[in-house]
Amino acid sequence: MKTIITIAGSNSQKSINKRLLSYASGLLENVEIISIDLNDFVLPIYGVDFEAKNGIPTAVKRLDQLFDTADGFIISLAEHNGSYTAVFKNTIDWLSRVNMKTWREKPMLLMATSPGGRGGSTVLQAAANYFPFMGANITDTFSLPSFYDNFSEDGITNESLNQELNQKALLFEQQYIKQDFIHKQ
Repeated sequence: MKTIITIAGSNSQKSINKRLLSYASGLLENVEIISIDLNDFVLPIYGVDFEAKNGIPTAVKRLDQLFDTADGFIISLAEHNGSYTAVFKNTIDWLSRVNMKTWREKPMLLMATSPGGRGGSTVLQAAANYFPFMGANITDTFSLPSFYDNFSEDGITNESLNQELNQKALLFEQQYIKQDFIHKQ
């Protein structure tokens, strides 16, 4: 069984990105989902002086070990002022100190949502440009605009957006299966 790690780039207890992640991961079959809550990995603000004095925090080492178990990642980013949330940026800054290829060259479905009509497209574009330098094999991106108009308890209510996510989830699934096949040869 494949292991997929999901991360909402938010520490909000009511994160709409967590809700989107839960829905998207439910579209996959025969996988173990490890859902990482950034609140479970409280970290000091990254700084070279802090690292020199204290080393890598244990929480970062645990998170890095979890990443080693992944066959793929689904990330849904919250957007704060057009960029990553502080908690997410701090987490990847720390993780890069352990392994610069943070995402392990594994397939990644990269998503964002927001209450607004752009659906976190600015942070999504920034991550799509930057994450490959950190070892992300981005299979596709998905933006869900106007979350509260397009999402209910049952999932995405806009049929066109729902079909788009389903197609991108299928492509993601094909990529981590294909990657496993290539590695076995």
